[in-house]
Amino acid sequence: MTWFHSVCPYDCPDACGLLVDVEGGKATRVKGNPDHTYTRGTLCPKMAHYEKTVHSPRRLTTPLKRTGPKGAGEFMPISWDEAIQTISSRWKDIIEKYGAEAIQPYSFAGTMGIVQHDAYHGLFRALGASELERTICSPAKKAAWATVFGSTMGAKPQESQDSDFLIIWGMSVLSTGIHFLHDVEIAKSRGTHIVVVDVYENATAKRLADTFIRVKPGTDGALALGLLYVLWRDGLTDDDFLARYVQGWDALCRDILPKYMPENVADLTGVPAETVISLAHAYGKARAPFIRLGTGLSRRANGSMNCRCILCLPAAVGAFAKEGGGILGSSSGAAAYDRAIMERPDMKHPGVRSINMIEIGRELLTRQDPPIMSLFVYSSNPADTAPDQNAVLQGLRRDDLFTVVHERFLTDTANYADIVLPATSSLEHDDVYYGYGHYTLARGAAVIPPVGESRSNWDTACLLAHAMGLTDSLFDQSESDLVEQLIASTKKWPLPVDMARLAACEPVDLPLPVGYKVDFKTPSGKVEIYNPAETPALPDYFPAEDDMGEFALVNGPDPRILDSSFNERDDMLQRHTGELWMNPADAARLGLTAGEDVVAWNQRGDVTFHLVVTDATAEGVVVTEGVWWKDYMPGGKHNVNALTSDRNTDKGKGSTFYQVRVNIKRI
Repeated sequence: MTWFHSVCPYDCPDACGLLVDVEGGKATRVKGNPDHTYTRGTLCPKMAHYEKTVHSPRRLTTPLKRTGPKGAGEFMPISWDEAIQTISSRWKDIIEKYGAEAIQPYSFAGTMGIVQHDAYHGLFRALGASELERTICSPAKKAAWATVFGSTMGAKPQESQDSDFLIIWGMSVLSTGIHFLHDVEIAKSRGTHIVVVDVYENATAKRLADTFIRVKPGTDGALALGLLYVLWRDGLTDDDFLARYVQGWDALCRDILPKYMPENVADLTGVPAETVISLAHAYGKARAPFIRLGTGLSRRANGSMNCRCILCLPAAVGAFAKEGGGILGSSSGAAAYDRAIMERPDMKHPGVRSINMIEIGRELLTRQDPPIMSLFVYSSNPADTAPDQNAVLQGLRRDDLFTVVHERFLTDTANYADIVLPATSSLEHDDVYYGYGHYTLARGAAVIPPVGESRSNWDTACLLAHAMGLTDSLFDQSESDLVEQLIASTKKWPLPVDMARLAACEPVDLPLPVGYKVDFKTPSGKVEIYNPAETPALPDYFPAEDDMGEFALVNGPDPRILDSSFNERDDMLQRHTGELWMNPADAARLGLTAGEDVVAWNQRGDVTFHLVVTDATAEGVVVTEGVWWKDYMPGGKHNVNALTSDRNTDKGKGSTFYQVRVNIKRI
């Protein structure tokens, strides 16, 4: 038995350390690496049997060429030579007729390894293809952080073990960051009070919360301002910290907070006034309060402002200066690497247009000059994960659109492709990783040969570059060459990084500078509650304009899948998929019964769900969990994204997946 070190490649904050047992060139078992100081030897249910994904009978093992109608999933196998020749020939024709901007790459975080995540950037930039704004996840939260904290580092998650009052705000830890559970449970064993703030009582709230606070969707910012008002009114702020480290507190108290008395906040948020007061008192009196801030709440048209309001809380009580206190939205581990090695901004053609990925349906259907004539999809599945699904599918059905998908499985997007290329898994290629929920780096080298004729993103990018006549030396480098350059680039980190250990595929903790939590990297050198570069300069809640519909719809994460990944695993899909949770009072009023199928509909589409009646959600709010392939949805036609909008967030051009209203009817 030989155990090899590896890393979980999926879009999760944790980037787990893995140990992989390899026998006869196949991965036979996977377990957590106990030497990883954050993931600590445990794995989520999805990765506990990663070998079932790697060696799934559904793996694509040869290039495919479409033989039937788009969307029918009818293909024939072809060689790699034919696939590359077909793609390069079509691209050359498109460039000659329409220009290179008619070629559109589309990707996100199907793999978080830097080499494979960014593998095609150099190719498409050298060609002059359209750029892609990769904004589908958390840019609104990132923009809020930059507004208040600049490039200041988030708190190390392990510090929360020493907190005496921990708020998990808008994050389903058991689904999207399970290893933070270690720290929460250590804190609980030391007597820490755990508060969960969310729009419905999810599994995290049920398991961890000493106090659960249910807030109306989109009103988190009002709740935060109400807490700040009580902290100010009742003398629970750290005035010394505010005077030394914070810009704009007095202006916030004068101009904004008087509007957010507890009674007003109760009307806005649905949180009782007495709960607002008690939560503020507990937070203000805590020795070292800690907030773990999720991302879902930022996916609204007021999402960035809501986060901006929450980020003011630790400043008010001086949590940054206290051992065990602070706030973590995302960590800064990616900053250890020089991403330009792979992103190649120097290759970008001036003036090239940029298309927002959340608007891909609209962009495929509008005939710009030039129109998108070729779509190249990798590390993503927009037919399922992009908003306004009906528009996306209509765009993918265009007869004149040449679509290539580089994938491991025949996803709903791949079914619309003209050419499908088989991709490697993380165990079949070399890469380096970081966590965006902690400060540990790792390398994951290839531990098994490629399955079938699979090729990595990087190898395929090089094949296409050479076929397109590109001669830059970048495309003559191997994955290992690039990995070594990325490891060497960690020398720019403020403190020495153990490069030898990283090169040997051992997890490496980034050393954090003393006092990093109060080293505020903003123009003023302080927490900028007042930021003169922003409009408005002070944080202030505003309601986001909703769709027309009786119910607010929330799409939370399902612990069995991640975005649309792991839909290929039958062992993860043993219970119902495509459920819709409704409060008993709403179900009774509409005459609906648990277990029946219902239709949620709005102006964009309609989706069939299995109805679950539960008091985990409030009246007027319905909840579904997971982004499922259409075959796993009742009716087999659409998932939740047939209901979501491609509108942007208030900052960062992010997605507004969680700002949806629907009506419900019986089939």
